[in-house]
Amino acid sequence: MTEIVIAQTTVDDEEQAQALARGAVEDRLAACAHIDPPFTAVYRWKGTVETAREWRISYKTTTDRLPELAAWVAERHGYEVPEWITLPVTGGSEAYLKWVAEECAPHPAG
Repeated sequence: MTEIVIAQTTVDDEEQAQALARGAVEDRLAACAHIDPPFTAVYRWKGTVETAREWRISYKTTTDRLPELAAWVAERHGYEVPEWITLPVTGGSEAYLKWVAEECAPHPAG
């Protein structure tokens, strides 16, 4: 079976989160994307500790589609250095994992 991964990024705007989630699913780069409600991020950036409100997007995709999804998100992301991490899915419902793989498979236009 195709390997499934969860890829995550964060953004500082709910509209951008919606656009990045929806666009990736429409383009079949991810089977689905979850947007977590805003949370407070605390991080060091260019020597200063910053605090920001962010939304996390978690994509369910395949290892085959991951490079294309990563490039797609990077091209549309507003951050200079966006978070981009991936987590392996080591188990789950066989039916769900099959659905993710099917939804991420490239389909002919039309």
